[in-house]
Amino acid sequence: MNKNFFVKTHGLGNEYIVLDSQNITFELTQKAITRICNVNFGIGSDGILLLVDSDRADIGLQIFNPDGSEAEKSGNGLRIFCKYVFDYGIITKNEFTVETKGGIVKATIEEAVNNKAKIITVDMGQAIFKSDLIPTKFETPEVDNVTIEANGKSFDVNCVSVGNPHCVILKEDLSIDEIKQFGPFLENHYMFPNRINVQFAKVINRNEVEVLIWERGAGFTLASGSSSCAVASVMKRKGLVDENITIKMQGGTLKIKVDPDFNIRMTGEVREICSGILSEELIEDADL
Repeated sequence: MNKNFFVKTHGLGNEYIVLDSQNITFELTQKAITRICNVNFGIGSDGILLLVDSDRADIGLQIFNPDGSEAEKSGNGLRIFCKYVFDYGIITKNEFTVETKGGIVKATIEEAVNNKAKIITVDMGQAIFKSDLIPTKFETPEVDNVTIEANGKSFDVNCVSVGNPHCVILKEDLSIDEIKQFGPFLENHYMFPNRINVQFAKVINRNEVEVLIWERGAGFTLASGSSSCAVASVMKRKGLVDENITIKMQGGTLKIKVDPDFNIRMTGEVREICSGILSEELIEDADL
């Protein structure tokens, strides 16, 4: 690969740029991340996935939000990253492990076309409902229908960690305007010390849930794998859904399986958008 080679791929409209830490000529600082992810002055992306070494798994991954902050885990990001390492021959087997800040996950290439991964399953680990481990500042052991106020409006929140923190709010009707209005205030609420991902969720039936997503560090997004896992886990915990759930988002659907011990498996499609070389002018403009 040429120096500063990148691949841009999306999972249901949730798009990431993949870089190799051994193949870039600059330091991936917060300034660099925000510049590269900028839709007007960079490539435009919901984040950056950085291939790194791991002594605990087959391969390592760092995940960065477009504001430059680092995320513990991303479901769509993981599937996108797995497609990249498989498609470009960095990993040559159909099952492998990936180390993230949020733990080690097992990935399986379920379907490949012309040696390019298409459908990928990721074992996202076990959902955590303990308030202090998510983490939150609530005194209750779990955050189950706890009322908080955000920008003058009350919300009943349900919190869970699937390697990163989530706040699920059950709704009878979903409004994009509402989540865009209140998402920033919920994300940055003082009860969430590491900020939080926010989902408005509506149960359709025992196997389908519709979701709108406000992603920590990224804002309103068309799809999120970890958000889908969080919603499925909360709904299963409440007894509102069965083990196999289809999560419907603006960008498409994901299949989530939550077993009786709340171990989560996520399956979905990923598609490459483009690949190329970060230009010298972009690197110069970003003072990299």
